Amino acid sequence: MKKNNTKFSGDIVKGYERAPSRAMLRGVGFNDNDFKISQVGIASTWSEVTPCNSHINKLAKSVSSGVSSSNLKPVIFNTITISDGISMGTEGMKYSLVSREVIADSIETVAGCEGFDGLIAIGGCDKNMPGCLIGLARLNRPSLFIYGGTIMPGIYKNKKIDIVSVFEAVGQYAKNEISQKELKTIEENAIPGPGSCGGMYTANTMASAIEALGMSLPGSSSQAAISKEKNIDCINAGKAINYLLKKNITPKDIMTRKAFINAVTVVITLGGSTNAVLHLLAMAKAVGVKLELDDFTKIGKKVPVLGDLRPSGKYMMSELVKIGGIQPLMKILLDAGMLHGDCLTVTGKTISENLSKVKKYPKKQKIIKSLDNPIKKDSHLVVLYGNIAPEGAVAKISGKEGLVFEGKAIVFNSEELAMKAILSGKVKKGHVIVIRYEGPKGGPGMREMLGPTSAIMGKGLGKDIALITDGRFSGGSHGFVIGHVAPEAASRGPIAVIKNGDQIIIDAKNQTITLKVSKKEMNSRFKKLPVFKSKYKKGVLAKYASQVSSASTGAVTDIIDS
Repeated sequence: MKKNNTKFSGDIVKGYERAPSRAMLRGVGFNDNDFKISQVGIASTWSEVTPCNSHINKLAKSVSSGVSSSNLKPVIFNTITISDGISMGTEGMKYSLVSREVIADSIETVAGCEGFDGLIAIGGCDKNMPGCLIGLARLNRPSLFIYGGTIMPGIYKNKKIDIVSVFEAVGQYAKNEISQKELKTIEENAIPGPGSCGGMYTANTMASAIEALGMSLPGSSSQAAISKEKNIDCINAGKAINYLLKKNITPKDIMTRKAFINAVTVVITLGGSTNAVLHLLAMAKAVGVKLELDDFTKIGKKVPVLGDLRPSGKYMMSELVKIGGIQPLMKILLDAGMLHGDCLTVTGKTISENLSKVKKYPKKQKIIKSLDNPIKKDSHLVVLYGNIAPEGAVAKISGKEGLVFEGKAIVFNSEELAMKAILSGKVKKGHVIVIRYEGPKGGPGMREMLGPTSAIMGKGLGKDIALITDGRFSGGSHGFVIGHVAPEAASRGPIAVIKNGDQIIIDAKNQTITLKVSKKEMNSRFKKLPVFKSKYKKGVLAKYASQVSSASTGAVTDIIDS
């Protein structure tokens, strides 16, 4: 192995004919020595768009110093991010899942063009994390990921609150349970500064999954955004990338099928977001690993929920950070034979080696339950099949909602129409809300239904109403909710022919979702169903809709099989 791995940068800067390239690079601070050493691209998702990412420029500078101290040349570049929390419930949210693909494309584009030998990506919100990993996987150069870190909780009436508290307060205000002044006070106090959403929502779920996958340093998923530990994590990334470059360890060496099984296992034990299903399927496809919807069912039968974390549970990510993060949990799982300990990680060591000296959780902690006293003995992520969802649907069933729901459909062809009906009181106990034409193609962009689910909770109807959609859910959603219904309505899936008053049975125990309508009647409805025509004829949404796959395969736009 060469002292410096310049496999890619060498093509850009070495030889007399590359003098123009070197001249351009001198203009951004390169010197003679920089042309002899490995170049490491640092993909920063910084922007002022959202508190999840507003601090990442500072983290990128810490990463840069760590890379420099390892005699490597750091080059910081940016990619985009969007904010689900800001755009939720509007047309803007249609761009959310689309951004995952744009981020992956942009990282691949910059690194492929500039010839970086290694890559470090820093993400701080739920779409830019899997977007970063998809980009790193496609390039398959020595790489690692850094999580931007969790936000600290806000405080209202001596209770910890977060962004989901605000969404639920909207429902409480609509029900006249709180005043406009109280709603404004909650709004003013929920987000105290930088960092990603405070519960086990999608951002913290994906950060935990990526650490379990082996693509971030131990502890990276469980640190506050503004903390000494996060800064150290960034500096240490420089040492780690140096080792990966010397040994030429790439994402394909780390992101194996066994590593993905580890990631799914950890997501389940934490009670993580349904979005993890969508994103892990997409990440696996990017690296050429076979991972399917049914794998979540198989793993889920053997893996319990142990984390009492929001939204279904009590505690916030910042509280899990204080007791040691996810490393002690992973040690519990490893010792129980529930993790593949031989999986390689970005430290150059295996999962078992990384966990060998990890301390146990404090004895009196209540956040992570024991294996013999779980919150739920099997997974909260339940894949359902039936005549509504022949390709599958994904439910988040904590057990608190019960396992079976039967009710009458009340159907809406957009999130906005459903939200209006919920807030106005048209949705009643016993209803199964059906929100369709919000899938990957139909939306397009598969919007998250945090507004409707939070309004339902805020109105006190969480145990009395179910919601099914070909869209998806925020990690902050809870209640009897089923998303990712496939095929989607825009692809003439059965969800498109459900009518008001139809009886629907959701059975999480038997993993079925059934429309109580005869096959003959459904066929008759399909014959009358008009062909779906998107109103988006140009731009990124139209491009996305024309390329995106089903939610059951990760809603990916990479149309060439690995």
